[in-house]
Amino acid sequence: MRTADSRGADGLRVVVLGGTGYLGRRVGEACRAEGALVHMVSRSAVQDGPADPRSIHLDLLTAGPRELTGLLGSLRPDVVVNAAGRVWRGDEAEMTAGNADLVVRLTESLAELPCPPRLIQFGSVHEYGAVPPGTSTSEEHEPAPVTPYGRTKLLGTRAVLRAAAEYALDGVVLRLANVIGAGIPASSLFGRVAAHLGEAARAQALGEKPDELRLPPLRVHRDVVDVRDVLDAVWAAVTAPAADVRGQVVNIGRGEAVPMRALIDRMVELSGVDLVVAEAVPDHSPRSDVQWQQLDVSRALRLLGWRPRRTLDPSLRDLLAAAVPAPANGRK
Repeated sequence: MRTADSRGADGLRVVVLGGTGYLGRRVGEACRAEGALVHMVSRSAVQDGPADPRSIHLDLLTAGPRELTGLLGSLRPDVVVNAAGRVWRGDEAEMTAGNADLVVRLTESLAELPCPPRLIQFGSVHEYGAVPPGTSTSEEHEPAPVTPYGRTKLLGTRAVLRAAAEYALDGVVLRLANVIGAGIPASSLFGRVAAHLGEAARAQALGEKPDELRLPPLRVHRDVVDVRDVLDAVWAAVTAPAADVRGQVVNIGRGEAVPMRALIDRMVELSGVDLVVAEAVPDHSPRSDVQWQQLDVSRALRLLGWRPRRTLDPSLRDLLAAAVPAPANGRK
């Protein structure tokens, strides 16, 4: 496999699966900016222009190994980035199809190619499950996910590691913390809050009182990483020597647990909107999520030469700039 460190980025062939998703689209843009030739594959075609030949329509959930092998064989990629999958919406069966079954078919297809490319798979911090508060979780921690999303993402991770062990597939899993940045989907907590702040800012500009922001209990701590840092990590994984990354899981986060209530309050403050935030009262039922997430990112520095560079305020400002009208988008 030719990586960017061996002969330069110009002409490096990268295929991004899930190219219309939030991360997939950004990964494609970032790789193109580095000089790579990028093809985006998704159920809904990506359009950089009329009839863009680099945008390929394929339903990855129904495509079989033969179809995937044929497509990838025709594109002859040096690197495949799998940004496809199901996030929080959908039941466990749907998440299994998108986060696990697809990865199994993908690894089987890559193994059939004469010159298999590197596979960069996106994992999730939610694969780890519950850990003691105050601890930093390394890749050596035994995963014990407690949500359908975490369980199905772990199945995808194990498929890549199994293929690396059995077929010597050049696969690496980037286990991502909670990603934040401009344009994040409204289905996420941060996207939901940003959308509400945009509506509240417009109401305030008309002299109306904004509706209060109603949220579930925010008693958790989360590791939150800027999307631009994630893109830097992806490119580092593209260019890393195979001996360093094949068969590895690499945590990508800020290495810091942030109280979610404090982060939401900071979003409201930066928006300049006078808004009441109301948390639901905890019902004390057994939790289906975890209280504490903080990743140990020392392996990323050692193997990829990567470390997080963005602090949270710039990340929040970027997110708000894309959602909140400029006059109300305060800069505090």
